[in-house]
Amino acid sequence: MQYSVGVEYALHCLVYLIDVPSKESVGIKDLAEFQGLSETFLSKVFGKLSKAGIVSSVPGVKGGYRLSKSPEDISFWDVVEAVEGPKPIFQCKNIKDNGYLYRENCWPASSSCTINLVMLSAEEKMRDFLRSKTLAWLNEELDRVLPKQIREDTRKYFSKSNK
Repeated sequence: MQYSVGVEYALHCLVYLIDVPSKESVGIKDLAEFQGLSETFLSKVFGKLSKAGIVSSVPGVKGGYRLSKSPEDISFWDVVEAVEGPKPIFQCKNIKDNGYLYRENCWPASSSCTINLVMLSAEEKMRDFLRSKTLAWLNEELDRVLPKQIREDTRKYFSKSNK
């Protein structure tokens, strides 16, 4: 299982938007420059976040993006699902139905696949864990683990980009 790097960039960028005043926004150019990646790539990620209602776009010369919800109401799972889509990680292909005994109608083909049930249960546990982690939690955690100067410089960078 692997999530795209878009999930990681999205989470980082969303944390940067937490301290942006509600009437302001941060441009995709500034977010991309700060992360060292292309505006095109980040625009695609933010298009998905916008469609999911996590961010809203602000049109105009000073336009950009801002959070659509409180950081307490945006979970890691919300971001993963917005960027990656709602499709389950494990895609059961019902290969049991191709086995010799199933082909010969010795077993009912309608029986549930135990492997699929286990995999779906594991995915649900992971989703629950990711739902328990919010942007607010991440912001607090970053304040705890990162040097204070890095956090201050990051906030200054994005407050300057709005001027």
